[in-house]
Amino acid sequence: MNRAFLPFFKSISIALLAVSTLTYANEQAAPAKADPVKGEALYTNGDAGRGIVACASCHGAAGNSTISVNPKLSGQHEAYISKQLNNFKGAERNNAVMTTFANMMNADDMKNVANYLAMQKSKPGAAKNKEIVELGKQIYRGGIAEKNVPACAGCHSPNGAGIPAQFPRIAGQHQDYTIAQLTNFRTGVRKNSAQMVTISKRMSDDEMKAVADYVAGLK
Repeated sequence: MNRAFLPFFKSISIALLAVSTLTYANEQAAPAKADPVKGEALYTNGDAGRGIVACASCHGAAGNSTISVNPKLSGQHEAYISKQLNNFKGAERNNAVMTTFANMMNADDMKNVANYLAMQKSKPGAAKNKEIVELGKQIYRGGIAEKNVPACAGCHSPNGAGIPAQFPRIAGQHQDYTIAQLTNFRTGVRKNSAQMVTISKRMSDDEMKAVADYVAGLK
């Protein structure tokens, strides 16, 4: 080979090696895609080897909880579920049971379970108290002007579907669970939404109950 071309070929070889190395590094750094099959397996059966109890035992088949104090998770936004599981690991959410299990889960576990639940169809709920549901409707759609409480629909959407990666789906949620979370925001037990902490402190118990009942009937 002509020696005049050696520097050229050497430069090309170095460039190709650099590109190859960078490509490999990017492939290695790329996060794994969520696996709903693994998510379903962990959600439905748990992982005895790691002491993780099946999520379904508290949250129901496919996320349709039948226990009023445990939230329905079916159809919930993937990013929201992942965020809550991570918050249970920190100080943002205070729940001894969920903190224990969240600490046993790795990032892939959380991603897979969240992805699986987001794909599930949610069974509708229903309002229970016709005497307060109209008040709940007024608050949800129009807020409480004199208390500077904004309309819930502004963030959670008119039908309670929420906004992916921003605000959770709350349509059809159990009344007891919704009331408990609003109360937890107000008392500081739950700290992972400054907006909800502020809003809940402006609401009375009766207003919370009314909103919770209206939300339960949204589809």
